Amino acid sequence: MVQAKTWILAKHFDGFPKKSDFELKAEELPEPKDGQVLLEAVFLSVDPYMRPFSRVRMKEGDVMIGTQVAKVIQSKNPAFPVGSHVVGRCGWRTHTVCDGTDLKPIMPDWPQDVSLSLALGSIGMPGLTALFGIEEVLGLKKGETLLVNAAAGAVGSVVGQIAKIKGCKVVGSAGSDAKVAFLKKLGFDEAFNYKTVGSVEEALRKASPEGYDCFFENVGGPFSTAALEQMKNFGRVAVCGSISTYNDTTPQTGPYPHLTMIFKQLKMEGFMQSRWEHKHPESLRRLMGWLKENKLKCLEHVTKGFENMPAAFMGMLRGENLGKAIVAV
Repeated sequence: MVQAKTWILAKHFDGFPKKSDFELKAEELPEPKDGQVLLEAVFLSVDPYMRPFSRVRMKEGDVMIGTQVAKVIQSKNPAFPVGSHVVGRCGWRTHTVCDGTDLKPIMPDWPQDVSLSLALGSIGMPGLTALFGIEEVLGLKKGETLLVNAAAGAVGSVVGQIAKIKGCKVVGSAGSDAKVAFLKKLGFDEAFNYKTVGSVEEALRKASPEGYDCFFENVGGPFSTAALEQMKNFGRVAVCGSISTYNDTTPQTGPYPHLTMIFKQLKMEGFMQSRWEHKHPESLRRLMGWLKENKLKCLEHVTKGFENMPAAFMGMLRGENLGKAIVAV
């Protein structure tokens, strides 16, 4: 019998998460039955979506939601042989017994020299989010100008690189000088630190005086208001996240975008990558192809130790990560 460690949501977050909102527990797992497997976590993901989703999809006492790369250590399911690796929505836990329904095998030709942790990042959900936002929502065309905020994060950094692959001008906003330098290394045409510029509006105008065809929105709040004013007529906005609002105890209000959207005839669409699940296998192969061709560079911020899950999660929400935030067990 295996003992699993789990992090539970002891108390719903009130404002920014606190260490006391989490509780580490032990759980005795049964032996796998026919059709089941026993998984051991190798890498776990911490992502911004966990903050708002915890309120609507969890109750106090539940294991924290999340995705992991896990190794099959016992199997009574022929689809998942011992020693194979999978991506699963198992939550914050070191071991899991399940029937395999929601498990996705790592692609069979995964290169030996590529860390499996990338299946939680650029070759996983964040990479798919970037790709579908660009192709399915924005319909980005060669020669257009794209703006992306939170550009040094797991999604934003891939957004900018895919836009460059497609022959576009890319402007990125991030929250530190180190992140801005990182964006320049990735090939962004322009990048600025929104915390130190005198005016976001002026920084956006300077980066692209002619305006923006497309805006990949990860942040919300005042940045969004400034960006919409800089859009070209008939511009398109893909709304992926609103991290500047996730920890508010009092909801932010206005200014409201309606007149700007009317006058500029903008199109704004919220989305989640799961809408295009039928395209996941092909799209993951495309992302891996760009990685192999060195057109897609992947940076990770790795925290070691399952006991550090809450710290990694809170650090990610503070913007401490450069690239994808990962916990290595």
